[in-house]
Order: sequence, then C-alpha cells, then structure tokens
Amino acid sequence: MTQAHPPLTDSATWSVLVRDVASGEALLSRSPELELSAASASKLLLLVASAVLAERGQLDLDERLDRSSVEPVGDSGLWQHLAQPTLTADDAAMLVGSVSDNLATNVLLERIGLDAVESVRAELGIAGVHLHDRVRDHRGPGDPARLGTASASGLTGLMARLATRTLGSAAVSERVLGWLRHSVDLSMVAVAFGKDPLSHGVEADLARIVNKTGTDAGVRVDAGLVLGPGRTLAYAALANWVPETDATDAVLASMRGLGAELRRLVAA
Repeated sequence: MTQAHPPLTDSATWSVLVRDVASGEALLSRSPELELSAASASKLLLLVASAVLAERGQLDLDERLDRSSVEPVGDSGLWQHLAQPTLTADDAAMLVGSVSDNLATNVLLERIGLDAVESVRAELGIAGVHLHDRVRDHRGPGDPARLGTASASGLTGLMARLATRTLGSAAVSERVLGWLRHSVDLSMVAVAFGKDPLSHGVEADLARIVNKTGTDAGVRVDAGLVLGPGRTLAYAALANWVPETDATDAVLASMRGLGAELRRLVAA
C-alpha cells in the first residue's frame, strides 16, 4: 500500500486501489493492475451496456423480459423466488444492481448479447474489467472459467467516471448509478460505514455509498464510491484465494480494515 494502512491477510492475492475522484490521487494501492476473478462485480459492464443501448433506442427499458428465455439459475437474487414471470428491462437491471440477481443478469444478457457488452466496453475505453460469460450453476470444461475478471485500477476507473458523469453520457452514468444506489451488499469494505443495507440510498450523513460486490468460492470483491460532503473516493478491493484454505474470515477482516481507512479519509 502507498501509506499507513490496515494489514491485508497474506492468505489471499489482492488488487486494491483507493483514489480521490477530484484530484486523481491514489491514496491506497496494492497491485492495482493485477486482474483477478471478479465474480459478480463484472456485472457492472452489463449495466453500462444496457444504459448505453437504452440511450440509443436499441433497448426499450419498458420492454418486458421473460425469465423462461434462459435456463434457471440459483444463488443470488430475488426473481427466482417471485411469482411474476416477466419484468421490464429496467426492473431487471435494478435487480442486478441492488441484489446482484443472477436470473435477471442472464435474462438481460440474453436480450442484449455478450457481444454488445464487449462492444460498449471497448467503445467507452473501459480497461481492466471484463465480462466473459453468463452466470452458470456449474462450469464445465467447455465453459469460460470465470464469470468475469477485473483489476482494482479498472474497477476504480469505471466508478470514478460514473461519479463524474463521464462514462458515456451524463444520462448513461446517472442511470447506472440509479441501478447501483440501493445495493444491499454492504458486507465487505462498505460495512465500516454502518449503513442500513436495506435503506441507504438517500441519507445525508457522513457519506453515501454506491457499490457493486462479487462473491464466489475463493473470491470477494467490493468496488464503489464513497460520496462525502467534501470529498468523493472511488475504491476497489479484490481478493482471490484457494477455496480449500478458507481464508474468508481473514479476507473480510482485511476488507473491514480498508473500509475504516476509507471512512477516515473521506472525513479528512
């Protein structure tokens, strides 16, 4: 790291970056260019592509999408537990941003296509963040090895551009932020701010949090923005480890330490 910081467990491989959005100064850093498995954090690209296509009239956000268009998928999300078989594209994107909904991810990705996501990523110059595949309950030998990969530099850069409304147009950036604003996963870096996971999108206290996380066996990722009254920080912390070593508790403790440092920095 670039300055005094909480220790990061040696049980995991890290890519970490904290940057002041206004000045561009890197406040904390460890292997920021190292690309690691990013799990659901890579769904950010799906949200960005959806917002861009909506602005261009290539995706109607009022269009109803049917979950029967894809195979069922489990783990994170709410749509699999709801009675409603169709949702608007806008609502599907909100589920992706707020609860990292796997079924909504696959339905939205089926609608716009992985090629479109990659095209938008390249066009907007988003480096160091990649979505390789749809969500799968099981990955076979012929499937991409990971849902997505990213570096802390790539995720932090994406988040900083959202904060400055320069990721695509201002309207695109604002729409993506709207889908992310109610993320319920504050279990990693963001836990240090003591927010209510179910209601934290509009409060005006020390800082607001906008984030996207990723979780898989041997993977924890938290990338986001801390918007304080006088300072906005973009951050990303990716940790990968061999699942059999079960470093989860040590990784989460390290992430909480990073969050405490973020809280100190945004209040400085």
